Amino acid sequence: MAGLRICRDAGAPDGSGKGRMTSEIVRGSAEFLLFPLARVTGGSGLTAVEVVAVDLEAKDGTTGVGFTYCLRGGGAVVLAAARDLIDKAVIGQSAEAPAALWRRMAATLNRLGRGAHYLAIAAVDLAIWDLHARRRGLPLGIALGGAPGSFPVYGSGGYTPNQSPEDAARQARAHAEAGVRAVKLRLAGDRSDIARLRAVRDALPAGIDLMADANEKCDLARAQWLARVCADAGALWLEEPLPAGQVEAHLALARTSPVPIASGEHWQGTAEARPFIAAGACAVVQPDLAAMGGVTECLRVAQLAEQFGVSVAPHFLPALFVHLAAAAPNVTWLEDFPLLEPLLTSPAAIDKAGRMALPAAPGHGLAWAPGARERYAVKS
Repeated sequence: MAGLRICRDAGAPDGSGKGRMTSEIVRGSAEFLLFPLARVTGGSGLTAVEVVAVDLEAKDGTTGVGFTYCLRGGGAVVLAAARDLIDKAVIGQSAEAPAALWRRMAATLNRLGRGAHYLAIAAVDLAIWDLHARRRGLPLGIALGGAPGSFPVYGSGGYTPNQSPEDAARQARAHAEAGVRAVKLRLAGDRSDIARLRAVRDALPAGIDLMADANEKCDLARAQWLARVCADAGALWLEEPLPAGQVEAHLALARTSPVPIASGEHWQGTAEARPFIAAGACAVVQPDLAAMGGVTECLRVAQLAEQFGVSVAPHFLPALFVHLAAAAPNVTWLEDFPLLEPLLTSPAAIDKAGRMALPAAPGHGLAWAPGARERYAVKS
């Protein structure tokens, strides 16, 4: 049986270390993809995504797939960093302890800082975890220490900050008809938001939650005003009303806001998340795979948030973050914002109840769509 073979190869009973030898990472590569979007997307007005794809292979032939993405350029820098990390910190190491390999990669940044290197670590870390879980024959969520389950998903795609109230309402109805239990529209941070929020609220059936995302458009005074507008519309949370790094302003807003504040998609690692969580500056933490530096650090941030009673709603990629939800009980929502999904295939899907179940396939279950890497590869 495959499970017994894996346990025996680990080498613990006889001290042979056979598992460590077969889990040695012997090959690795990184590739740059440029994925143009079909239309201007989201509150940030995206037109393309730069993707760095990582492939790793262990001595026993098991492979792992990882990726990261840049939403505002810089992909070539991340590509170079990923290749450097693979060469200097990963090749020749065992895939048996992904968190230890994450620390090994992070240690190389002592004089460099996080920046683009955290985006590179994210791709390599995801590939290591995928390889590790596949070798054990487990879904990533179980390999992370979790349990099978299904988790609620909210609809986030199709909204823009300059959208008419009527268009936003039509999108909200479409999301509700698809079965999701909440929607998140984009705000402009001005008085046009009042009509947009009301139209969406009126369009949603009873029992469907409403969230709102301001994409860092406000100063503190405007954020305080916008929080009251969102509360009047019955919003579950107001996301990123302020620039991501302003701890003191977030804390001042959280103390007076009648609606919970969500933030975190731009934070890099626990070092940036900790001050917000410990101070009570947000009620919902939203780790992003790329910015946070991979699955290892996303899990650490979720565990930190759990200690303070703060919930987690990861940014993008529900078919990946369903694994984090399995391992972190304070993950309350997954976000369906189709962005990289045309590049990928996955066994995870949103069911008619608006939930996503942990897949049974080993690893994270994501694979490149046929021909995607060839079509969008950028040759150096």
